[in-house]
Amino acid sequence: MAPGPKELFKESPRVTGTVERITFQSAETGFCVLRVRDEKGAKITVVGNATELNEGMMIDASGTWVMDPKFGRQLKADQMRISQPATLEGMQKYLGSGLVPGIGPAFAERLIDAFGPEVFEVIENEPDRLLEVEGIGRGRHKKILAAWGDQKIVREIMVFLQGHGVSTGLAFRIFKQYGSESMEKVAADPYTLARDLRGVGFVSADKIAQNLGFGKESPARVAAGVEHTLQEISREGHTAYPRDELLERAGQLLEVGLEFVVTAVDSGLSSGRLVELDSEDQLALKIQYTAENELANDLLRLASAGLSKQIQDPDKAISWVEKETGLQLAATQKEAVKLALANRVLVITGGPGVGKTTLLNSILKIQKTRKLKIVACAPTGRAARRLSESTGLEATTIHRLMDFNPGTGSFRHNRDNPLTGELFVIDEFSMVDAQLAWQLVRAMPANASLLLVGDVDQLPSVGPGRVLGDIIDSGSLPVARLHEVFRQASSSAIITNAHRINDGHIPLDGDRGQDSTLEDFYFIERQEPQAIADLVVDLVARRLPGKLSVDPIEDIQVLTPMKRGELGTINLNHRLQSILNPTGNSVMRQGVTWRVGDKVMQTVNNYDKDVFNGDIGVIESVDAQQEELLVRFDRQVVDYDLRDLDELMHSFAVSIHKSQGSEFPVVVMPLHTQHYMLLQRNLLYTGVTRGRRLVVLVGSRRAVQTAVRRVESRQRVTMLKKFLQKKIN
Repeated sequence: MAPGPKELFKESPRVTGTVERITFQSAETGFCVLRVRDEKGAKITVVGNATELNEGMMIDASGTWVMDPKFGRQLKADQMRISQPATLEGMQKYLGSGLVPGIGPAFAERLIDAFGPEVFEVIENEPDRLLEVEGIGRGRHKKILAAWGDQKIVREIMVFLQGHGVSTGLAFRIFKQYGSESMEKVAADPYTLARDLRGVGFVSADKIAQNLGFGKESPARVAAGVEHTLQEISREGHTAYPRDELLERAGQLLEVGLEFVVTAVDSGLSSGRLVELDSEDQLALKIQYTAENELANDLLRLASAGLSKQIQDPDKAISWVEKETGLQLAATQKEAVKLALANRVLVITGGPGVGKTTLLNSILKIQKTRKLKIVACAPTGRAARRLSESTGLEATTIHRLMDFNPGTGSFRHNRDNPLTGELFVIDEFSMVDAQLAWQLVRAMPANASLLLVGDVDQLPSVGPGRVLGDIIDSGSLPVARLHEVFRQASSSAIITNAHRINDGHIPLDGDRGQDSTLEDFYFIERQEPQAIADLVVDLVARRLPGKLSVDPIEDIQVLTPMKRGELGTINLNHRLQSILNPTGNSVMRQGVTWRVGDKVMQTVNNYDKDVFNGDIGVIESVDAQQEELLVRFDRQVVDYDLRDLDELMHSFAVSIHKSQGSEFPVVVMPLHTQHYMLLQRNLLYTGVTRGRRLVVLVGSRRAVQTAVRRVESRQRVTMLKKFLQKKIN
């Protein structure tokens, strides 16, 4: 009888043997798939990370047994130690594997014939004896010794790192970052890993440091802990923080006395890694301080440059554009047009239905008569497409406009290599954080004009900063704030209720008979989380498609405040997938099933694939054997390696934060007091304004009331407003 699944996994999750075949190896990530013959002669597949790997080498791998649907049992290794081959067969395979240019299988056989099991000893200690082998001249001899020396250095580095608690994958990344200096760098200050390697946090670096003998109160540890605390604070949206609160938080993290933290802060200020704000008892990381300070300088530089050509009669231009478009502009819109024609920098803000698009198109139509080169962009791919549709301009993402290089983490366009254009339109500017805003504005040419368009009442950027809000509140730049809801828009309950929420009032809903004319906004009350989740699934899968003739996958979007819990994206995606797309070709990775027909979202910008954070698509095919998955987005089909699935997430349900910059025909939003920490006015407002045809809130009335009445409990601590005000006074 064949062994069952339990029997297959009974043995220790460790494999020791010879690498017979390298099925796959990535030079970029170190990920590899190996066929290994263990000490008993069994052939086993091992997947993990390794560097400078060749067939014939010995491997000692430990990790977890996994069952791949197509390829069967595999050892998923978190530790992989590589050593020289121990058998003649392994030695020959190793030497002939391409380790040295010019040494193929034939020369490997000659070396084994000449020196037998002592071949490595000869290369190491008596290298001149290699010249005894026919065909090895001085040139080939030199190549062999150079390659052998490189291999030796790499092996020593990997042994050192893995001996101090570094996983194989991280060891590969460290070696790729620091090369031959890896041991010296890590031994001197392991906390540098948290600064230099993306994805390596303080906690991981701290474990390595402890293995290396660093004490809890060592200056390197406390300094790294202070910086880590500020980085964690920046993930909450702050760009600076009160000194006393920072000292307290860092002390709790590090579990050391306050005097050690104070010393580390003083050291950080002396070295320039930290900055203390003038006349403010606040501290910031130098990178955050620089971004907001330079952003203020660059915005004011553009604003103060003055226009080379001004329209002499703006009233005449407004009359002309009204005639051309057949639209009568409101008084506030006319004033905004005049501001745009008289200033190099203008902020346009306002909620839904107040005419931002009409205003923008009127400004652009007038500016086009001046033959200006107009450049349009937005933070996400979906927002850029919406901007293209509403203006007729060819809009792109900010990152693509700036030519971002993911390998270096930098933009090709900067102060020394500015963008080309005369009028730049940036939509959904509330989503732009301080770092990105700085990089964009510093790349503007000296003669550029700038239109910043966004709804300041929406959620602020995911990254640190409050750029749009700080610019408006500073009073340093011209702002056109539109308030008046136009008659056509006022018939929409979505728009009416968005403004009610923003003004601190409970939304009206047709379901309770508050207003029988409300046909596109409903609230359905349920108290228990499971009952709310059940109704959300039923609305999406059955009730709304039947009533509205909409596609449950293409047209309906569930938006929720959080990721975890009964009403979080993880659980709702699992439930909706099982109802909306239960069968079909699929593959499972790390407990998640990816199936043809699934709705998915790209979570990072991928410039090679031309897909961007927030893009939504549908899985078109899954090929487990070829390890690839195809996703159809709006304009293209994109090929994913199954190892790159961390770039995707299921998107039957997404967080309200992730929905920014997008609109959907139908939005269904669960709300419950279990979301309490996230229930705030701007979150509810943002979610409601994502809906175009219908919005349905499902949950407790108390949760809705809490969200409406609760303005952001703690404003972000930022510096941009102060910098702008200081520089103009």
